[in-house]
Amino acid sequence: MTQLVGGVVPPVCTPLTAERELDVPSLERLAAFLLDAGVHGLFVTGSTGEVAYLPDDVRYRALDVVAGVAAGQVPVLAGVIDTTTPRVIEHARAAEAAGADALVATAPFYVPTHPSEFGGHFRAIRAAVDLPLVAYDIPSSVGSKLPTDVVADLAEDGTIVALKDSSGDLDGLRAVLESTEADGFRCFSGSETLADLGLFIGAHGLVPGIGNVDPHGYLRLFDAAGRADWDTARAEQARLRRLFRMIRVGGTRMGPYSSAIGAFKEGLRARGVIASATTSRPMIPLNDTERAAVRRRLDEAGLL
Repeated sequence: MTQLVGGVVPPVCTPLTAERELDVPSLERLAAFLLDAGVHGLFVTGSTGEVAYLPDDVRYRALDVVAGVAAGQVPVLAGVIDTTTPRVIEHARAAEAAGADALVATAPFYVPTHPSEFGGHFRAIRAAVDLPLVAYDIPSSVGSKLPTDVVADLAEDGTIVALKDSSGDLDGLRAVLESTEADGFRCFSGSETLADLGLFIGAHGLVPGIGNVDPHGYLRLFDAAGRADWDTARAEQARLRRLFRMIRVGGTRMGPYSSAIGAFKEGLRARGVIASATTSRPMIPLNDTERAAVRRRLDEAGLL
């Protein structure tokens, strides 16, 4: 596969029809839109891709579609996120068959799992499927943070090749970077609003959800950081932070996840990339006022 060395790797949204079936033409357009922008990889069935809501057949079909569009141009990462090790291994085997170049897994959740058991979880996944494995640190969803020493041990023995850090803990990210520097390990920031700071302290790449809507902005930010042009990076980050406020359009009428995913999809619909902003049940859809607010954010960001 094209090596996962860094860069901008958007967590791809999963377009749905009004009947909540996979919208294959829209997904093909979205993957092509991101590739044309110049992204360095595509992460399918992550949190932004509504992975926890999707039936298994939709998960695997979405991966198959994106892998087909990518056709080896960039690595395609498959989220194999589930509650326990056996279930994750099932997804990992299916993802390998569907064309994944690498796997992304969280620590176990819902089941009471101690950090001392995290290492065995990741090692079992890696032993079952011979694909590079990325650890996904997202304590807001999983309920547990991946400790630095666990990540460092897994990096040292080659179980995992990278970390996607969506913890928002910059000091924790710095600790992982310092602990894994000798292993050729890669760290990706999952923060839309702290991307410049993550790169400044040494992160190798970005996995921003709103990078679906504005991949070019995050590519400009990443390129500026690569030149150590931190003034340009900071200015681009400020623009993206303002755009990211679209995730709050749902206010208190719905949960923050419904608001964010609905806003991302409405942004893509307004930009002509996908046909519908339909989200998975039981998420609440945006209303006309909220959709208009998304379009105002896009207009302010120069995207319409």
